[in-house]
Amino acid sequence: MKPFGIGDIRVDRIVERDGPFGLLSGLVPDANPEDLKPYYDWLTPNYLDPESFWMFMSVNSYLIRTGRYTILVDTCGGNHKERPHSPPFHQKETPWLDNLNAAGVGVEDIDFVMCTHLHVDHTGWNTKLEDGRWVPTFPNARYLFHKEELDHWDAHAKDHDGDELQVYQDSVLPVVEAGRVDLVARDHEIDTGLVIEALPGHTPGHRGINAESNGETALFTGDCLHHPSQIIFPEWNSGFCEDPEQARATRRAVLERLADTDTQMIPAHFVDPGRGHIVTAGDRFGFKPIVD
Repeated sequence: MKPFGIGDIRVDRIVERDGPFGLLSGLVPDANPEDLKPYYDWLTPNYLDPESFWMFMSVNSYLIRTGRYTILVDTCGGNHKERPHSPPFHQKETPWLDNLNAAGVGVEDIDFVMCTHLHVDHTGWNTKLEDGRWVPTFPNARYLFHKEELDHWDAHAKDHDGDELQVYQDSVLPVVEAGRVDLVARDHEIDTGLVIEALPGHTPGHRGINAESNGETALFTGDCLHHPSQIIFPEWNSGFCEDPEQARATRRAVLERLADTDTQMIPAHFVDPGRGHIVTAGDRFGFKPIVD
């Protein structure tokens, strides 16, 4: 995806991993070829392989530059992280930092980091390993967390072991202890026309960002949707949605709101073409990607 604009706002997609990611039904348990075959005309081959039923997904950050601030939305899986129960993110060595630099931005240039939620694939580059310690990757940034999300993972991590505890310990707690975190409201305005919105269900404090500039609008939806099949079947949750009923309600509300409008939807995990417009298609929704 090439850099694109929302009015005067510039957006770059900083990719950590892009491509085949396993069976779609492994992420979205209700997904099946029979229900999706009528939609293969636009789902395949970009988003789904019709023969193997493998999905194509992206793990990426969005770099947003306004006239005043440089904002990073989500920080992928990170390098050197111990994730034995999440093989795609275990002890990785990726060129994500090089990709960020290629967009003309260094770690010291980031003013704000906003994680839509605190899952493994959205927090990894919050920190880096330095002399055996996890330290904030972005030394000048304020990390914008919502108290409900942070409190949830604070309590959750203490009751669990494995990767969930590791994520909290190496990618969340170090930035808290470094005093880099601002606990912000659900309607916090990061900059003029860039406002956080609550999109609960996937996690309790899951959030997106509304962007508006010069009459153009967009919604960064985070993990409200993981895959385009959920546009057609918004009742299909990922296996990681913590409040299934709320996740379904939030997803449908977002699709209804965006349908047949000029507001572009920018999800966290769609491969190219990864942004576009929601359209009504009979009694369901469809996706009209924006091809750069």
